[in-house]
Amino acid sequence: MHPVKFNLGLPNGDFATMASFARRGEELGYYSVSVDDHFFMRGLMSDIRSPHLECYTTLAAVASLTSTVKLVPMVTSMSYRNPTLLAKMIATLDNISNGRFIAGLGAGWFKEEYIAYNYPYPSNAERIDQFAEGVKLLKAMWTQDEPVYRGRYFSADKAYCFPKPIQKPHPPIMIGGGGKRILKLAAEEGDILNLNPPITRGTVDISEALKFDRAEVKRRIGIFDAFAKSAGRDLGAIEMSGQTFVLIAREKSVAEAMIKATAQAMGVADSDAARNSPQVLVGTVDEVRREIDYRIENFRMTYFVCQFMALDAAELFASEVMPSYR
Repeated sequence: MHPVKFNLGLPNGDFATMASFARRGEELGYYSVSVDDHFFMRGLMSDIRSPHLECYTTLAAVASLTSTVKLVPMVTSMSYRNPTLLAKMIATLDNISNGRFIAGLGAGWFKEEYIAYNYPYPSNAERIDQFAEGVKLLKAMWTQDEPVYRGRYFSADKAYCFPKPIQKPHPPIMIGGGGKRILKLAAEEGDILNLNPPITRGTVDISEALKFDRAEVKRRIGIFDAFAKSAGRDLGAIEMSGQTFVLIAREKSVAEAMIKATAQAMGVADSDAARNSPQVLVGTVDEVRREIDYRIENFRMTYFVCQFMALDAAELFASEVMPSYR
């Protein structure tokens, strides 16, 4: 089994705050820090006019402020940068960071963002086809001296990419999503599967996301395993990951109040539905540990991509939960 590790999601908006989170996360022993790859967001806890920094330029700055923590775009839409350019950007960041980059990749989903920035928004199936080609082209750029690729959507003809990434044969590829075709691609090409509810309508649907419960997660892992075996992959070689919103407190009453408020913000009448979602880690320190243990045992999940409301919660998690998994 892979070592258990934890990612600290950086709050996007004010760079001084983000930098403080990143440096403190490194001090606390988080394995990686991540930045979302969006240009703006609309959601429960974000205003569409709030400042939102671009992912890759921000990660370059974070790389210069840290020395050991790994860096992750969570996750990059293949639509937003031509794969040849993206390959060059990731190779550059892997060199800047001295081999600390994890290539978090996805097919893209946020329709409003595509339209606002004048990116074509083809069907889900076509975006996934483009994503699959993009992953293959990235690998060619990182491993071939004179990269050549011919696909339906993308091509390259001696697209030189020097310096190559420091990590060999290339930075770890994390593929995010949960739909059947994404699972197949991750089983064939990925090093890490970041398993999350599929987004098929161009926006997050809370009611649909909550259907992605424990039973559904296990079912999707079974589908993934079948694809990996068919591709001749060793299941132990592909790490299982998942994003989770962490609501942790020392007192049970405080944890209960947090999950109730979160459920109300989500428009969920039954707070147990939010509490039991694999996208949430909620409770006291002991309760959070027990849930992590459950996910390790039942989902083979060893890489937890954590998002916190505030730095003090990330500090509590690091001091009281993380030492149990070192």
